[in-house]
Amino acid sequence: MQLVQATRDDLLKPLSTVVGIVERRHTLPILANILIQKNAQDLSFLATDLEVQITTRSQFGVGDSQTATTVAARKLLDILRALPDFGDVRWALDNGKLTIQSGKSRFQLQTLEAADFPTLSQPETWDVSFSLPQKTLKHLFNTVHFAMAQQDIRYYLNGMLFVFEPGLVRTVTTDGHRLAHNATEVESGIEARHDVIVPRKTVLEMQRLLAETDEPVQIDVAAGQIRFRFGGVELISKLVEGKFPDFARVIPSTYTRHFDLKREALQGSLQRAAILTTDKLRGVRLQLSQNTLKISASNAEQEEAVEELDVDYEHEPLDVGFNVSYLLDVLANIKDETVRWSVQPDANASVLMTLPEEDSFKYVVMPMRI
Repeated sequence: MQLVQATRDDLLKPLSTVVGIVERRHTLPILANILIQKNAQDLSFLATDLEVQITTRSQFGVGDSQTATTVAARKLLDILRALPDFGDVRWALDNGKLTIQSGKSRFQLQTLEAADFPTLSQPETWDVSFSLPQKTLKHLFNTVHFAMAQQDIRYYLNGMLFVFEPGLVRTVTTDGHRLAHNATEVESGIEARHDVIVPRKTVLEMQRLLAETDEPVQIDVAAGQIRFRFGGVELISKLVEGKFPDFARVIPSTYTRHFDLKREALQGSLQRAAILTTDKLRGVRLQLSQNTLKISASNAEQEEAVEELDVDYEHEPLDVGFNVSYLLDVLANIKDETVRWSVQPDANASVLMTLPEEDSFKYVVMPMRI
């Protein structure tokens, strides 16, 4: 039975979209497969790890038949990538095997029954439904994702807090040492506040899939689940259960000492100073004095790096240490020319980094002893 006829590149795009979440090792062998469903010309590819599910749809089907099967996701993708970029690629399904043919190249892959493929069930109704431009949502994710914990036993930190309020959407992440916050206005669709925690894997996958475009993303939230739909892609994810820390208490609101720095100059100075830090102790020392910021680092070999930047600071001196990775992470993920620092005359107080042209962005970093 003929399933598909299309160019290699046309097939690669939807397959690359869904294969990203397929785990290489899983207790259920069928989860290494993707589900292919054909209804006449309509063709869908679906992959899941039982926590996240991605579906893409296209019009590459051949004939009027309806059928479904599953096949090894990465093998199929690797074959398509290796094929020459000319002529059409044809898929056929016969006797439990998927045949892939292009020119004089021919492959046969074993399939597993579509009926055995597990998919996430969806609720009949959603509690929250609204839309944002893709580039806006991508920006919200890009400016906070780096502060997520990775494998913290406090599982609720291994994800991103998504706050929906009437007229406003927030994203917040923290690993206990730093916190990133951003927000954007939304026109309609949110009647009451909802707080949900989106898993780390879902956040990173959405960053990969979203484009710098004004095309909308439809976002739907229900108990235990969130759904994103955009550009022929549907991503459904389970939510993380747990109580996220109160971010409003962490973000300083009374700091009165501020100074601005050019992002690239600060980034360069920190990168150079970081060369002489050690893997275990990524500490740099920041010393503020009259109109000067001195950045220094040293190591067990008694080597030292010193950088100085001119700043508009006219308060008493301040000497504080930070994990340089936490500072470089934020500078790599924002694009503004200028960053604003707000400090307190206390070496044990956190620093607040904001953007003069984006009031909603806030990054809080706790100091470290050096």
